[in-house]
Amino acid sequence: MREGVERPLRFVPDSGAGRVWFGSNFWSRGGGPFMWQSYDETLVREELATMRGAGLDVTRSFLFWPHAMPEPGRLDPEVMDRYARFLDLHEELGMHTIPTFLVGHMSGENWDPSWRGDRDLYTDTWMVAQQSSYLSQVAARFATHPAVVGWLVSNEMPIYGGPAKRADVTAWAQLMVTAIRAGDPVKPVSIGDGAWGQEVTGKENGFSVRDLAELTDFVGPHVYPMGDDVVRQHLRSAFVCELASVAGLPVVLEEFGVSSDFASDAHAEQYYRQVLHTTLLAGATGWLAWNNTDFDNLPEQDPYRHHPFELHFGLTRVDGSPKPQLDEITAFRAVVDELDLPHCTRWPAQVALLVSSYLDAPEHWTFEESERTDIAAALEQAYVACREAGLGPAFVREQELLPTEARLMIVPSVKALTVPTWYDLADHALAGGTVYVSYGLGDSPTQRGPWWTGLEPTFGVRHTLRYGMVEPVRDDVVEVRVLAEFGSLTAGETLRFDAVGSPGGRSILPVEVLDADIIAVDQHDRPVLTRKWHGSGQAVLCTLPVEYFAANAPRVNPEDTWRLYDALAVAAGVERPINVADPRVLTDGLTHRDGREFGWLINLSDDTVEVDTYGVEQLSPYEVAVVQLPDTPFALSSTSAADYRQTQRITPKGETP
Repeated sequence: MREGVERPLRFVPDSGAGRVWFGSNFWSRGGGPFMWQSYDETLVREELATMRGAGLDVTRSFLFWPHAMPEPGRLDPEVMDRYARFLDLHEELGMHTIPTFLVGHMSGENWDPSWRGDRDLYTDTWMVAQQSSYLSQVAARFATHPAVVGWLVSNEMPIYGGPAKRADVTAWAQLMVTAIRAGDPVKPVSIGDGAWGQEVTGKENGFSVRDLAELTDFVGPHVYPMGDDVVRQHLRSAFVCELASVAGLPVVLEEFGVSSDFASDAHAEQYYRQVLHTTLLAGATGWLAWNNTDFDNLPEQDPYRHHPFELHFGLTRVDGSPKPQLDEITAFRAVVDELDLPHCTRWPAQVALLVSSYLDAPEHWTFEESERTDIAAALEQAYVACREAGLGPAFVREQELLPTEARLMIVPSVKALTVPTWYDLADHALAGGTVYVSYGLGDSPTQRGPWWTGLEPTFGVRHTLRYGMVEPVRDDVVEVRVLAEFGSLTAGETLRFDAVGSPGGRSILPVEVLDADIIAVDQHDRPVLTRKWHGSGQAVLCTLPVEYFAANAPRVNPEDTWRLYDALAVAAGVERPINVADPRVLTDGLTHRDGREFGWLINLSDDTVEVDTYGVEQLSPYEVAVVQLPDTPFALSSTSAADYRQTQRITPKGETP
């Protein structure tokens, strides 16, 4: 039994369709959002059959609100009948769907019922009553239909209804969920908001994952990253899934995908492959791509007319032919089915990433949004560096107790933690753990200084800051010279970090060393890495915001923070059951309840990488290999992404596919 911090795989409560969702968001190309007015059942059957044949058996479907409810209190009977036939098609094809009600927002445009006027969707009692009536009526009508596997209140309500006060949003959500459960008290419910609230992004929009978790059964991130670093881009969805699990709900990647106008077929294929596998390793147990089809046949119809890139998010082209990303989902499902995912667990983590409470605690009022987004950015880069070092970290919120099972606690580029947490970190080192904290002020000039305490007793150093001033890093590249052996680092090695960021963020914590060891210095002989022993435990201080630097640098990964994290892991005695000493390869794994252990080797780069691990000699660009570790029952051979696209299974040793 592996030891460490539990990283759960949570599944949406089973309502007869199986607990792992593989599917797509669905609009028919016979109308897009207007499909219920121009319903072509033959075409819809063909489109669903294409998805089903590719292994996608769940859709997220949408009742377009202006058409479904043309007048206050009245549902359109023809729309409801067509939707009923749509559900019947799902049943006929062995598929299921998650109806979404308040649409509302769709593909770059907000669509109001003609009778809404300027009424507020969250606080106008008459308007809330209309929404509630709509949801309860539809849920009651279709509650017993075997095709319905869950319910979603809205589509991206923060865009449609706008950001609002958290109390107003939560009250509105409670009434919407209550309305659905009045019609169907059994099936799982979620909001459909995208999980874009403060706990995930650092930006307050009123939709709190924690608050809504009290009402709902799963959380559904919508992730469409725009970025400047390919590795961060491919890992963003996994990072969001980790943060979105803050309230202990199952995580379904409810929307993800690429427009063919923004990505070539080859790069779209690579993106899907990376996102699917890394989010599985980050705890996701459902995947709903955006979306099933292209819409080249609707160039004059809004929203596609004014958002032309929305024409080409499909898994299939407008003629129904598959794009490469559909093949990736087919291949991925084959692997997940073969692994029997509901009976697997993630490998526990011996490394924990600490999430500062200043990311998501509104009571810390002096923190600005820019400071919270700095926290999220540094945390994301720390996650990337962990993955490059072969570490699958657990995310620990500051409000929680620090896990004693974590051999290594990483606190990246932090400006602020609460006072009790600083004491807890010191206690963690005293108990034999390794604590790493790096300095970082971020971009805000507000209270420009570290909100730290216990620097001398915990780290054995004293700062020499001037009030209201930073000690600037003037070099474009900081060269960090290792003076003494530390983990996998040897004396004489040099780590290099591009110094990027704002004038305040691009700074170093000046210290004088009291009773700590100096592990490394910069080119000006300023201490950069120090260590103080606490019995068998150790507190390691990095005076440079290396994670902040990298988070602000384009096309930077892999950069040398992974080498620092690798050294920390070795110094802390962290076990890595499968590892490749190359930052371009991510490794992690799952354990089946029968004792089998499966490891992942994911090439994060566009290079061919030699790995020579568990029968895998090399990985092609962005390739994924899934292997069964030796000495577990029924050992399996490694399977590359190309192989399992062809075989659609993991092949036991000695057998041919």
